[in-house]
Amino acid sequence: MKGSDPAEADSALVATIRSIVASGGPLPAERVLAERLAVKRHRLRSALELLRNAGEIEPARPGRRGSLRSDDLVPLTNPVEVTELRLLLEPGLARLAAVRASPVEVARVLRAATTPSGEGAGKVDLAFHLAVAAAARNALAAELYALVRRVGRDVRVAIAGRTAACPNALRQRDAEHQAVARAIAARDPDAAESAMRTHMLAVQRRVVERLSPGLTAA
Repeated sequence: MKGSDPAEADSALVATIRSIVASGGPLPAERVLAERLAVKRHRLRSALELLRNAGEIEPARPGRRGSLRSDDLVPLTNPVEVTELRLLLEPGLARLAAVRASPVEVARVLRAATTPSGEGAGKVDLAFHLAVAAAARNALAAELYALVRRVGRDVRVAIAGRTAACPNALRQRDAEHQAVARAIAARDPDAAESAMRTHMLAVQRRVVERLSPGLTAA
């Protein structure tokens, strides 16, 4: 199919999938099928969707473990939506962490709240927030949060042209992280939730400012 007209190639792909279905048995997993047919996943999904809409193959079955991938969500969203969802999730995770975190988890959150000299700002930020999510001890919430962060870090969603954080911005971010960490260490769920909300509102403002200078978040 490589090098052929795209419309003809997609028609050929649909015909190939039809022949696999006609041979009996279920279709392989999408990843396996894409490798077997040597096609990109997005082309395969388009062909499968055509066949589903025509009733020739079964609808996709949502809800299976591993079925929801960041690649499926990236085309549907943008940096503002990612930040809005984080604002909904993270204060609650910080509240749970203040109640449930083990001493080891508390120590991890406290360590991650300060950016060591020479460390990448983005790497440290992610480590802190994942540490809080893990300390909440809700496996489903932690997995959902990790998925949201993968979507947000995808180059198709992340804000283009990011530069290293300036020292003042980095100090401010660390101060916000430390306020959350201290509240978790003090086992104060109200303060932890409030501090995380304050931090995420600041993140939201920075995202909106980067995208549309002069505007403020709602």
